[in-house]
Amino acid sequence: MSGFLAGLAVAVLPLLAAGFWLGRRTARPRHLGGLGTPVEHATFQTLHTASLATPPLRAGLTEETAGKSARKLRSLLGTDALCLTDLKDVLVWDGVGAHHRAEIMERLAGPLETGRGEAFPLTCDTPDCSVRWAVVAPLTVDDRVHGALVACAPRESAVLVRAAGEVARWVSVQLELADLDQSRTRLIEAEIKALRAQISPHFIFNSLAVIASFVRTDPERARELLLEFADFTRYSFRRHGDFTTLADELHAIDHYLALVRARFGDRLAVTLQIAPEVLPVALPFLCLQPLVENAVKHGLEGKSDRCRIQITAQDAGAEALVVIEDDGAGMDPGLLRRILAREVSPSGGIGLSNVDDRLRQVYGDDHGLVIETAVGAGMRITVRLPKYQPGVHSAGRLGRE
Repeated sequence: MSGFLAGLAVAVLPLLAAGFWLGRRTARPRHLGGLGTPVEHATFQTLHTASLATPPLRAGLTEETAGKSARKLRSLLGTDALCLTDLKDVLVWDGVGAHHRAEIMERLAGPLETGRGEAFPLTCDTPDCSVRWAVVAPLTVDDRVHGALVACAPRESAVLVRAAGEVARWVSVQLELADLDQSRTRLIEAEIKALRAQISPHFIFNSLAVIASFVRTDPERARELLLEFADFTRYSFRRHGDFTTLADELHAIDHYLALVRARFGDRLAVTLQIAPEVLPVALPFLCLQPLVENAVKHGLEGKSDRCRIQITAQDAGAEALVVIEDDGAGMDPGLLRRILAREVSPSGGIGLSNVDDRLRQVYGDDHGLVIETAVGAGMRITVRLPKYQPGVHSAGRLGRE
């Protein structure tokens, strides 16, 4: 969908450029700065102006974003005035003739209901007002009208009608991309809620049981474990930020492993090799801890001897490379593929498919989990985390309250 929208945006730009040039073809020639013909210069100007208007619109249609974009959009059209509206009010008026706001909103009822553009004369008792005609172009997202772009001019103009329609289509594309961004954010939030809901109740019950077993025999040990449990649950159920740092995620893993060691003792051996330079790298919240939980579960499952888990995080140029490896029961590769494809559900705990999906949503399909396993051969999970990714920022470190 986003590729289609990007293609539509590229297709609209030449039309905007043509309207820009036609609206100014009688203006005094400017120095072209080596850009070539007037049409080439107008195309450059249009692309530059459109690029300045785009960023605010990618946040949706609000009074703030409309205010930041209106002047650039008016420059694209070369009109005396331009306003952006939602379904109820004028969000911003740029240019002369702001006293026409009420009249514009009264005349918008039809276009906002039908989604069709319209042009009409304006009534005005102000002698020196240059705004006498308005062109309305609805703003639509998924065939739903969200507002309108209204261009005002001294007289009726077929060129302005066409140009206003193309600019409105350009704005609508940006709003649709904003809607996709918001849907992506909501999806990530839903995945985090799903992860929290899947935190194994057996782990919680077993942790509390272990803590209770130390209350009489070793009160200080019970107190330490209770603090570990509190820190782990506080981190897992925090409510701010979709992303965290590798340092914070590893800190939560340390709390988790302290509780597991208290239960299994010498049966669990964990080795960590962490390069300090990758600790500030941002990553999706609750991304690595479920993988370690998976390693513990499958590492200890069906074994009476010691389970060894190794966690490494290395600097790999533009990426941080995290590897979680266990020497446990492993898994049939065919079954693993079906689990990642969500054709079958994992046997308890937090599914690998959930983490794999979130990594792909944030970084792209080439950053999904890389899993090497076989029955009886353990499991090795590799996670590649780009050090710099647009929109991926940590919410900050959490401490004990």
